[in-house]
Amino acid sequence: MKPEERIPKIIDILKEEYPDTRTALDFKNPLEMLVSTILSAQCTDKTVNKVTATLFKKYRTASDYAKADRNVFEQEIRSTGFYRNKAKNIINMTKALSEDFGGKVPDTMEKLVTLPGVGRKTANVVLYNAFGRSEGIAVDTHVIRLSQRLGLSKHDDAVKIEQDLMRIVPEKYWGKVTYYLIDHGRAVCDAKKPKCPECVISKYCPSKDEFIKKFYNK
Repeated sequence: MKPEERIPKIIDILKEEYPDTRTALDFKNPLEMLVSTILSAQCTDKTVNKVTATLFKKYRTASDYAKADRNVFEQEIRSTGFYRNKAKNIINMTKALSEDFGGKVPDTMEKLVTLPGVGRKTANVVLYNAFGRSEGIAVDTHVIRLSQRLGLSKHDDAVKIEQDLMRIVPEKYWGKVTYYLIDHGRAVCDAKKPKCPECVISKYCPSKDEFIKKFYNK
């Protein structure tokens, strides 16, 4: 069965398995969504939410972030990891928002990716969650892993994987499919030892037999 034939069946099953799937990041507006997404790189959503619970009370506008003291801001987000680079990106990004977009987060991919530190993945997350728009598919580590294991893409590069997925995933699921794959990656398709015997989509997974033999000696 070709990837384009399998993906609708996979999505139908994951829709039933994870009916309430959504971003785990806490946010109230597009700016908070954008900041949270930048902070979430190589960090758990739980840690990000703990940091932003305080951060969002202090920094309410793009101008607030743009004027932040870099050293102080670094310490405020330190627990999210890579805090120096994240602080630089957020401060520079909000300066660009203030100067080029009147302090408002733009609602198109074309404009979002002009902001410092904002790539397609971040832009896709913001567009879908903050604006209800899907111009692509957000590809994180879970999506990369599952796309390869499910035979949906042979690439390692996130942009190429996104292109492969956009060709086979119905457009109405572009925003949601990311979270179906993330939830399934966390719950079942673990990076080190996937739980193939209990996987609800195993019959559509070309890697199943290899993993069962490798990890379960069957």
